[in-house]
Amino acid sequence: MSEANKIVAETQRWLAYARKDLTAAQALAGQAQSFSQQICFLFQQAAKKSLKAVLIFLQIEFPWRHDLELFRTLFPEDWQCSQLTNLEQLTEWAVEGRYPTDSPDPSDQDAQIALQQAETILAVVEQDLIQHGFSL
Repeated sequence: MSEANKIVAETQRWLAYARKDLTAAQALAGQAQSFSQQICFLFQQAAKKSLKAVLIFLQIEFPWRHDLELFRTLFPEDWQCSQLTNLEQLTEWAVEGRYPTDSPDPSDQDAQIALQQAETILAVVEQDLIQHGFSL
């Protein structure tokens, strides 16, 4: 397999993982019992994996962190991903809310906001990739 094909395959793999996290969180959101903690985490993961898919496509090395704002700074300025905002709010769900602390647990409203953010990020990622020659 050529290097270009490996990059495409790895980008597709990361996007598939992102979509699965998004789908799992959406399924949990449809349950009668509140799973806000898990939902917020999965939406954060979906966003993170989709951003990392672009970085893989661009062959930009990235640190193994949860910080979505940090990833945003790695994108070239002509990519819409570099213009994403409010990433800190979604980043906090990588750790906050997953463990018992003095902070309040994520609410159903927090989960709804995280859903909107994750869906927006994935849409921007896919649009950027298509615009730069990647076939979804």
